[in-house]
Amino acid sequence: MSKNFLYTEITNGFVSQITSGVLKPGDKLPSVRKLCLEHQISMNTAKRVFLELESMSLIESKPQSGYFVSQLLSVKLPLPEVSRPSLIANNNEPDELISKVYENMGKKNLTLFSIAIPSGELLPHAKLKKEIIHATRELEYGGAEYEELQGNLKLRRMIAQRSLSWGGNFSENDLVTTNGGMNALSFCLMALGKPGDTIAIESPCYPGILQLATGFGLKVLELPTHPAHGIEIESLKKAIPKIDICLLIPNFNTPLGSCMSDENKKEVVKLLAENNIPLIEDDVYGDIYFGTHRPKCCKSFDTEGNVLYCSSISKTLAPGYRVGWIAPGKYKDKILKLKLLHSTSSISIVNEAVANFLKTGKYEKHLQELRKTLQANYQNYVQTIAQHFPEGTKTSRPQGGLSLWVEFDKKIQTRKLYDLAIKQSISIAPGRMFSLQDQFENCMRMCIGLPWSEETQQKLIEVGKMAKMIERES
Repeated sequence: MSKNFLYTEITNGFVSQITSGVLKPGDKLPSVRKLCLEHQISMNTAKRVFLELESMSLIESKPQSGYFVSQLLSVKLPLPEVSRPSLIANNNEPDELISKVYENMGKKNLTLFSIAIPSGELLPHAKLKKEIIHATRELEYGGAEYEELQGNLKLRRMIAQRSLSWGGNFSENDLVTTNGGMNALSFCLMALGKPGDTIAIESPCYPGILQLATGFGLKVLELPTHPAHGIEIESLKKAIPKIDICLLIPNFNTPLGSCMSDENKKEVVKLLAENNIPLIEDDVYGDIYFGTHRPKCCKSFDTEGNVLYCSSISKTLAPGYRVGWIAPGKYKDKILKLKLLHSTSSISIVNEAVANFLKTGKYEKHLQELRKTLQANYQNYVQTIAQHFPEGTKTSRPQGGLSLWVEFDKKIQTRKLYDLAIKQSISIAPGRMFSLQDQFENCMRMCIGLPWSEETQQKLIEVGKMAKMIERES
C-alpha cells in the first residue's frame, strides 16, 4: 500500500469517526507515537494526518497533552424549519431585491456574504494562467477558430472520466459544453418548456433559477424542503398531476446546503420517469463535499435518459471562465440545436485550458484544499453566530457547498438588515430573494467561501449586532 494512500485512508477514517459522532468533542486522539505503531507509518506521516485534521477544524492540539476532537463541533444551533410554501404555482418574483443584492457582485470594497462563490483568494489563479498560455500554443491558430458544436473533446473526456466517481458513467459523446452553469440550465428550460408550463423546484431556491423560470413564462411550484434532506417526496408525489418539468439541486443546494439521500434520489428519478416528467439536475456543488466521498447524483439512477444533468466549474475553480456542461440524455438533439442557435461554440482557449487542468490532476489537488477550507469556514461561522447573533437563531448544517442558511425570530426582517449592513460595507442575501412567495423574510443566506480572518469574523459579528438592534426596536 502506498504511503499517500495509507495517509489518506487513516485521515478519512478519523474524519468519518468525528463527523458521525463516534469520536465526540473533547475526546483525545492517539498520540503521534501510538499512531505510528498502530499503522506502521513514519512520524512524518502521522504528523501529516494530524495537521490535515487540524486544517479542517476537526481537531485541536493542546501543548504537552496531545490532540483532541475540536470543541467547535459541539456547537449545533437548532435547524431552521421545513419550508411550507403554498402548493399553488405562481411567479411573484422579488426582482428589485435580487437586482439590489447582485449588483454588488465583483465590488472589492464590500464583504460579500451574499454571493455564493469561492473568493478569488481560494482559487489557483497562477496555475490557471499557465494553462491559458499553454492552450494558446497547443491549439491550432491559437484557439481563434470555432470548436466543434458539442464542445472541446478533451474537456468532455475528462468530465466523463470524473463522472465515474459518482456513477455517471458518461462517454464524451454524452456531453455538450456550455458557457457556464446558468447557460446549461437555460438550454434545458428552452428545450423542455413552453410558456404556461409548470416547473417544480425546491423552496427556498437559487434566485437565478427563479428568474430563468419566470423569464421563460413558466409557472413555478415550490416544494416543501427540509434543511438537511431536501424536498419532501410525498409533496412531490401530490404535485405530479400539476407539473411538466422538475428542477432540483440534490447535492448541497443553495441556500440550504441540503443533500438528498441516495434512496430519495432514486425514488424521485423513478417517479418522474413513470410520469414522463423530465428532471433537470443542477450539480454545481457536488464536488465540494465535507465528508469522505462524493455523493451520487440523480443521474446515477437514470436508465431512460430522462435526467438532464448540468454542472460547471463556476463554484469550484473559475467563476469568470464560464465553463459548463450538460449530459442531456434523450434530449441531446434538442440541446445541440439550441446551442447552435444561441452560442454556436464555447470559448476554445478557456475550455482547452480547463481540460488540461483536469487532466494533470491539478483540479483534484485544488478541490482537496478548497473542501478543507470551506469545512473549517463553516465551523467558524457557526461558532461566531452562536456567540454573537440573537438568541434563538437557527442555522442549517450543510455537509458541503458554499451556503449557510440562517433563520432569525420572526421579528427580525432581513431586508432591513441588508439596508443596515450595506452601510457598513457588508452585503447579505435576504431570504425573500429565494422564493416567489411571501416567505423567508426572517432568513438569510451566508456564503462561506470567503477566506476566514479576523476581519471576516468581525464583519460577521457586526451583522449579529445589527440583527440584535432590529430585534430590540421591533
